[in-house]
Amino acid sequence: MPPRLSVRHLPTRLATGAYVLHAGMEKWHANPDQAARMHAMAAGAFPMLGKLAPTTFLRLLAAAEITTGAALLTPVVPNAVAGAPLTAFFAAFTAMYLRTPSLHKPHSVWPTPAGIGISKDVWMLGIGLLSDRAADNGTTS
Repeated sequence: MPPRLSVRHLPTRLATGAYVLHAGMEKWHANPDQAARMHAMAAGAFPMLGKLAPTTFLRLLAAAEITTGAALLTPVVPNAVAGAPLTAFFAAFTAMYLRTPSLHKPHSVWPTPAGIGISKDVWMLGIGLLSDRAADNGTTS
């Protein structure tokens, strides 16, 4: 029997999926200046990303976010399947936040004004980590 999505998981999946899908769509339509800024921040935290052109980087990121958001919004996709890329993305975003000194206060995890927008990604990471709960083993708790 295929896994069933519990009603209690719907609010989390709808809110998270809509947010991630929207973020991906915004990135897909970003202009070259926005791509350059996002690429610079990501490459500062993960130097290997510096090899990609800014627009290529942003298109790949956007496509991955759109796919992840769509998976979260599709009820037949099991929680663990939809949650795995969510966890991976937001673990990377959280690492970028922690590796970028201007985003958090010195010797602290608390955000600076520049880091507030990214600091919320820790919530998405938590949601992703909890995504493999009861609904994927066929129960409806």
